[in-house]
Amino acid sequence: MEFTAQQIADFIQGKVEGDPNVLVSNFSKIEEGQPGTLSFLSNPKYNQYIYDSNASIILVNNDFEPERSVKATLIRVANAYESLAFLLTVVEQSRPQKTGISPLAYVSKSAQIAENVYIAPFVYVGDNVLIGKNTHIMSGSSLSDNAQLGDNVKLYAGVHVYDDCKIGNNCILHSGAIIGSDGFGFAPSADGSYRKIPQLGNVILEDDVEIGANTAIDRATIGNTIIKKGVKLDNLVQIAHNVEIGENTVMASQTGIAGSTKIGKQCIFGGQTGVAGHLHLAEGTILGAQAGVSASIMEKNQIYQGSPAILAKTFRRSTVVYKNLSELQKTIYELQKKVADLENKLK
Repeated sequence: MEFTAQQIADFIQGKVEGDPNVLVSNFSKIEEGQPGTLSFLSNPKYNQYIYDSNASIILVNNDFEPERSVKATLIRVANAYESLAFLLTVVEQSRPQKTGISPLAYVSKSAQIAENVYIAPFVYVGDNVLIGKNTHIMSGSSLSDNAQLGDNVKLYAGVHVYDDCKIGNNCILHSGAIIGSDGFGFAPSADGSYRKIPQLGNVILEDDVEIGANTAIDRATIGNTIIKKGVKLDNLVQIAHNVEIGENTVMASQTGIAGSTKIGKQCIFGGQTGVAGHLHLAEGTILGAQAGVSASIMEKNQIYQGSPAILAKTFRRSTVVYKNLSELQKTIYELQKKVADLENKLK
């Protein structure tokens, strides 16, 4: 379908600058814009591309001030990135959705399945499983006994939800995600071996959670591992047993959280961050990439970097010193030699 700039602007409450009747039918990146597509500009690093972009329509923030003329029709909005996300969501939701249960899937007779559910070939649905309406389960996924899925859930291919785990409404789980694998619990024995501690708890994902590909969330030893509403986890994230992650916290790839740690809401974790077990991290904590947290963070809305993690402003000052250590060492050696020479002369 094609839409005019004016139709799009009316839909996202924007203001048109240029031809209100120009048509688009697809999206493009601003540096690769083609006629008939809509693009966006929100990061100033990409300002240079707007002047030569061949996109027909470009979303920009209200405060964007062009340095020279722009070929494309502009739509000014409060937040170009947010407006693009809204448009992409509308397009995705307008696509035809499959429904029905493939004859090649196994579904237990005791499972309860709501309306408009799609279960693809080679899906396993165990005993007493509950599946909410409009939920889609792709090939090769499995729901073990007593698992629960809410409404509008999407499980991509190869997602596995273990016994007794609960997934709320509007959740997305990407391929390879494992929900409810055993926590890493082993008791050392007198002979030096390790005895497995049964993991009898579960995992609870609240509403609007998204889990990246090949991310693993371990079940609790006793009780629950809880991922609260609005949390977004990237690919290859490891969440250990009995962890609690607060609302709207986001974690980038290769982050690992050790057992029984409690994380506040609205936290942001960069890639490859690690958090030790049995800690508390305050609301609004931000961890830079590769930060290693070994102690609780009690003050809200602080930024930490480094391993062991320290306040970002301290880390930046320390980095300046660190990169000059070789020169400082050379200076110290020279001073030591001069002091030794002076001592010899005094003798």
